[in-house]
Formats: sequence, structure tokens, C-alpha cells
Amino acid sequence: MHFSIPETESRSGDSGGSAYVAYNIHVNGVLHCRVRYSQLLGLHEQLRKEYGANVLPAFPPKKLFSLTPAEVEQRREQLEKYMQAVRQDPLLGSSETFNSFLRRAQQETQQVPTEEVSLEVLLSNGQKVLINVLTSDQTEDVLEAVAAKLDLPDDLIGYFSLFLVREKEDGAFSFVRKLQEFELPYVSVTSLRSQEYKIVLRKSYWDSAYDDDVMENRVGLNLLYAQTVSDIERGWILVTKEQHRQLKSLQEKVSKKEFLRLAQTLRHYGYLRFDACVADFPEKDCPVVVSAGNSELSLQLRLPGQQLREGSFRVTRMRCWRVTSSVPLPSGSTNSPARARGEVRLELAFEYLMSKDRLQWVTITSPQAIMMSICLQSMVDELMVKKSGGSIRKMLRRRVAGTLRRSDSQQAVKSPPLLESPDASRESVAKLSSKLSAVSLRGIGSPSTDASASDVHGNFAFEGIGDEDL
Repeated sequence: MHFSIPETESRSGDSGGSAYVAYNIHVNGVLHCRVRYSQLLGLHEQLRKEYGANVLPAFPPKKLFSLTPAEVEQRREQLEKYMQAVRQDPLLGSSETFNSFLRRAQQETQQVPTEEVSLEVLLSNGQKVLINVLTSDQTEDVLEAVAAKLDLPDDLIGYFSLFLVREKEDGAFSFVRKLQEFELPYVSVTSLRSQEYKIVLRKSYWDSAYDDDVMENRVGLNLLYAQTVSDIERGWILVTKEQHRQLKSLQEKVSKKEFLRLAQTLRHYGYLRFDACVADFPEKDCPVVVSAGNSELSLQLRLPGQQLREGSFRVTRMRCWRVTSSVPLPSGSTNSPARARGEVRLELAFEYLMSKDRLQWVTITSPQAIMMSICLQSMVDELMVKKSGGSIRKMLRRRVAGTLRRSDSQQAVKSPPLLESPDASRESVAKLSSKLSAVSLRGIGSPSTDASASDVHGNFAFEGIGDEDL
């Protein structure tokens, strides 16, 4: 998650007293909550009591007198770095103290009272699941309520996640972020005040080998099947006419497992696809479509006068990556409409091993850059768990405490409609194999120092995965 405090504001006291400074905490560029310095100091003190001062990052000190505008800005920057550091720390960022603080602050900021409400969650095929939750229910509570409504077993809940998406005019989903433990899904989706934003249930792992666990259960099988059919219809999974004919035949026979087995062999099976954006590979300002899956980022692009091409970037060959945001210069300096509107521009940049001992930064400019970064991190986490012989069931941990409301009637996953004929205009994709040759991981030094350490996500899989895994 990308925490930022891009702005502050002066607010009046509750009873007409002196004004105070409020800090707007944004998550992935969207306002999550508004807090005062004293509240963040209280959080810091609580974390210090639980984990010790040596574990915590530096917290901006108190001031005896009122802050000047320059000091307010300096404190804002310090608090932003503090929140980023706490969130990125595996121990502190997953602590209940930190997450419950953000949930309470989100509910207070949006002024949503605690009450029971109906919440609509969509499946990948557009099917609606209506559940009864509290406005104060956290992400895991809502996920469990959806699982209970669908009759998905408890030990499979961790294989799925809730995603905040924006539904476009053609019905396709544009992924905003994976809902996290520090937020309240009902508040997150309603605070955006637009019917375009929805919550979608989708599988949350990348290695198709874990499909076997899910397919053992009837509901899990139906969820995977519905998601796969939907991805094929949207063109996310690449199929030839012959493969499409085979899939449709299996679908007509209601052979769901065989359908999925065939789908697993197809390019981009289980990938998450992002909106069209721009990259600097293989040339500057190159229009691309990015997909994440199978331990890689795939960039589909059209080179001048050539057919559709694809470049694949393996996460094991990314030494590190970072997400940066910038506000473009005033409109007088450029003719760009985006710059004229003063929009924030997000970039995902990763340092990639192009050939033996040759690293190169590749930059993708996209409003979904943070979501791409989250996908990279989760793929690395999954790779490292698998490398160490760990279990995905342990990685996808769940709370034991808490009660589940199972009063809602069970709701089966509806079978999706038969696949339509593949789009004739959809071209085959050629690999950019000449650009990304097999390489060795030996002889690479420490990460470059052209960015702040807090901005860079180091990749443990880069050194941990051997040549045979490339």
C-alpha cells in the first residue's frame, strides 16, 4: 500500500476553540482519513509500548510553540515518511494496533455510524452477492460473510480476496486496489460517492498449482470456472480459434475441471490486466497494456509498422522497484491536457536484469502503478514461500478470533453463459525474445542509490532464485 499525506488543512476546534492542523492520509491516492498530530503521536506511543523504541522509525518531535507554515510542511513530510515506514515493516504494518487505528480514523473521518447495512459484492462474471454487514466490519469480516453466503469452506477463504474496482461503460473492471486489513470495505466504497466503484471477489494467488486445492470443493471450482470464462470473454486470456473450439465443447459438456485444465495451459491464464498506459520500453512513450501473473509483468505493445508484440519481465530478474508520484508543471509549460488539469502522475519503475551484468530501469506510467507494485510484491512473497517449502495456507493467514454471521441463505455461483466466438480483430501476440534473453544472476552489486531507501522495494527473490529458475 502507498501511504501519503499530500496536504494539510486548518480546522476549527470542536467548540469554536483555536484552530488546529489536520493531516489528510491518502491510500493509493484516495483520502482514507483525516487525523491530528496528537492522534498519530498516540499511535506511536502505543506501538512503542508494544514493540519497543528500537523497532519504530523516528517520529517528528513536539513543538512548544505554534508552527510556522514551513514547519507545518516539514512535519507533514516527516509524518508521511513515518506512516510509510510503519506500513512497510512486516511486524508493525500487520499489527492490530496500527490497523485498528486506521479503521477507526476512516470511520470517524467519513462520519459513518456503526449500523447494519446491505453490501453488494460482485463475482468476476458480474453475478451479485448481497450480504448483511456492519459498517464497521473490516475487510476480513466482509470476506468471511461473502464466503458464508456462497458456502465456501473456511480453509479456502484465504485463496480469495476482495478488490475495489471501477466498472467501465463496457462492463469491464478497472482495478483500483486490493482491499486491506486496515480499511472498512463499506466505508471505502461508499465514500467514493460513485456508482462506478464496486467490490469484486477474485482469487488472490498467482501460481496455478494452487488451483488444485480450490477445485476440490464445488463452490471453489465454480468460482474459478466463472472467473476464467469471464477472463476469456474479456480477452485477458489469449486463445486461438482451435483452443476456443475445445473450450466451448468442454463448456457445453459442463466439464468444468477439464475446462480449467485446458485454460491453465493458455497464455495469461490467471493474470490481472490493467488499463492501457505508457512505458519507456522498448522506446520512450510507448503505448502498452500491462498484465500481471505467473511471476511476471507482461507488456503488450504495437511497434510502428509491426504486429502486436509482447515483452515479459520476470520478477526474479527485478532487483528492486519503486512507485513515484508527481504533479506536472503548470499548463503554461506544456500543451498536455493532463498537465493543464494538474493531475498527479504515478509511475512504477523497476530495475531489470536485461542481460548478464546489465541492469536497466524500465518505467511504466499508469494511474494503476500502485496496484501493479502490490501485484509484484505478492508474487515475490508467494515465490519465497514456495522456495522455502512453506504452505500457501499459512501465508494466507486468517484471524481465529471473532464470530461469523451465517444466517444468510446460501447462494450458489451461477454458471456463466457459453463462450462467444473469439474476436476476429484480436491479433496473435509475438514475443520480444530478442530483447529479453536468458541471463545469469551472478556478479550483480548492491542496489543503486539514486532513490531514497524508503521509496524502493527490494526484491529478495532476485538473489534467492537461482539460474535454473529463470
